[in-house]
Amino acid sequence: MTAKIKFGTSGWRAIIADEFTFSNVRLAAEAIGRYARTQNPSPTILVGYDTRFASEDFGREAARVLTSQGIRVNLCSRAVPTPAVALTIMKQKLDGAINITASHNPGEYSGIKFSGSDGAPALPNVTGAIESEIESLQKSGWEFNAGSAVDSLITMVDIGPAYLSDLATKVDFAKIREAKIGIGYDALHGSGAGYLDRVLIDNGIPVTALHVDRDVYFGGHHPEPAEEQMAGLKLVMQKNSLRIGLATDGDADRFGVMDEGGDFIMPNELIAMLIDYLVESRHWKGGVARSVATTHLIDRVAKYHGMELLETPVGFKYIGEYIKEGRIILGGEESAGLSIRGHVPEKDGILACLLITEMLASRGKSLKNQLKDLFSRVGAVYNRRLNIKLDPTITARVKAKIASDVSEFHGRRVVRQNRVDGLKLIFEDAQGNESWVLMRPSGTEPVVRFYAESTSSADLDKLLEYGRQWITEP
Repeated sequence: MTAKIKFGTSGWRAIIADEFTFSNVRLAAEAIGRYARTQNPSPTILVGYDTRFASEDFGREAARVLTSQGIRVNLCSRAVPTPAVALTIMKQKLDGAINITASHNPGEYSGIKFSGSDGAPALPNVTGAIESEIESLQKSGWEFNAGSAVDSLITMVDIGPAYLSDLATKVDFAKIREAKIGIGYDALHGSGAGYLDRVLIDNGIPVTALHVDRDVYFGGHHPEPAEEQMAGLKLVMQKNSLRIGLATDGDADRFGVMDEGGDFIMPNELIAMLIDYLVESRHWKGGVARSVATTHLIDRVAKYHGMELLETPVGFKYIGEYIKEGRIILGGEESAGLSIRGHVPEKDGILACLLITEMLASRGKSLKNQLKDLFSRVGAVYNRRLNIKLDPTITARVKAKIASDVSEFHGRRVVRQNRVDGLKLIFEDAQGNESWVLMRPSGTEPVVRFYAESTSSADLDKLLEYGRQWITEP
């Protein structure tokens, strides 16, 4: 059966040697090349890849397919972070990039991200056009003629140095260096290795780095900077009394951070804290953006500072549009992605880790205490997410529930429904405080995501349990 290649929230992902095969990568590359030539008859495309199994081989094959169309290709000479790909497109005025990566997915997955000439993840109208081209190629029985590749059109490039130099224009490394704080970094065997640790060392800042070697199995774990994947970093922090622990995912576009003692700080909270810090330290003015699934703590910080608040569907490509316009100083989403004004319209986990480290160095207080300070000014908010695996018995039922009109949720009156992406139900208590839940199928994995937020941690636990019941029970 012919595989259906579909670009979800952040590209196309599939299991290696099942649907993610050389023939399907060639199909996708051919379609992307044809699309690129509709925008510029003589394009130059960057091809990057992460540390997964055979990523460099898939990358080279994609490059060869592009050259068969007369497209010039800059092929990365080593594994690269996704934000470095985005910056290179912008700085070198390229026509786009193919990046072989499945981001934070398990090691059996690989994938393709396509970015346009603006450095941002392709919007649905673009990926839709590429998907249509793939279907046409499949129907016509297209096959790649290896003899049509023009290897002389491929230039090997190292995009790392320029990316690391650019970070120095956005992060106050002197402030971090002078604070003399102990820093740990877990690359989780991903493509942040040799980038985040390298830029710290190059700026005279010692760092204890873990899992910087290539392991296509990611040590048997997901390359996701979530608390459950950062146990090794926690032990190293406690043993060496480090003040902060940093982690990035498989392609270094997501971040994870631990405070002193190895206490994990939620990305939602860190995004809100960073907005507050950037206003304080940079004196920036402008708006902020968050996805529909991201904490309303950001709304409170925006209101506190008199800033415009913009809400988007899930997917950083939508936030990237506001960064391109210069309308916001920071955009973030709860899945540990953010970028800032003047940077790439793409998630950057390395930049996020560095800015959070700068915030710690500048304020001199632990991240936990900084969060308490923020709560004292804008009010406490608690947010968490459940990932519930889909199977045929519940998939259709969950879709029907999400599509239905809901006026009550476990005895709580729904004051607003939000259908920007999935089904978001907003409640309000007697004091006017808002809590909410959101249900939406993942765009990258066979799971349904359930998000909940409340002004008390005890109530949050209730909402999460109600959500699990709502999704799994008939």
